[in-house]
Amino acid sequence: MATRIAQRELRNNNADILNRVQAGERFVVTRNGIAVADVVPHTDRNAPPMFPRTRDLTARRRTVGRPVLDRDLWLRDIRRADEAIDDDPTDSRA
Repeated sequence: MATRIAQRELRNNNADILNRVQAGERFVVTRNGIAVADVVPHTDRNAPPMFPRTRDLTARRRTVGRPVLDRDLWLRDIRRADEAIDDDPTDSRA
């Protein structure tokens, strides 16, 4: 949340306020009690975004944390389990 300051305070304490902005604080400058400007930390448009874009997160969500499945290994495991259980539905002894 931004701190509200009067134009006069910005003028009189310019160096201190800019140091605080550089440290990450945000200010709303008012004139006669009406907000007229925001003083916020500069962002470099060429720098990578601080937070990933939504489409990047969506693409990552599709792959992160999901196992990579090896089809042949999976089929081998299923066959071994089937042999171990050997539950033939046509077997009358079951």
